[in-house]
Amino acid sequence: MGKRVLMVGWHPTATAIDYTKWPDLTPEKLLAMLNADKDKIAATGHDITLAFIHTAESAAGDVQSILEQDDFDIVMIGAGVRRVDDHFLVFERLVNVVHEHAPKARIAFNTRPEDSAEAIERWV
Repeated sequence: MGKRVLMVGWHPTATAIDYTKWPDLTPEKLLAMLNADKDKIAATGHDITLAFIHTAESAAGDVQSILEQDDFDIVMIGAGVRRVDDHFLVFERLVNVVHEHAPKARIAFNTRPEDSAEAIERWV
């Protein structure tokens, strides 16, 4: 039976993403990679919700609203939030929001947009 999965990450057009760190990456390429990973996970029978965050200030509240509306078995917080030092406070807030509003959910972490499926499968 498939799991309900929430994938949290920056919207590809969010100003928080510094594309100069990844010169071959564009917002369009990132969106395509995220959608491809979403489709790959959905093909295994899981119900996937993408939760794009737009700003550091609104991230926790936006994710909290989603978690209050639905139950999720797994919440994955993307590498773009977690691995960029400038965003560690956003990451910390998101972990605490998930802990408070989805205490039964497993928390997963990917290392790049293309390995979300593997991150999810570790907790299925």
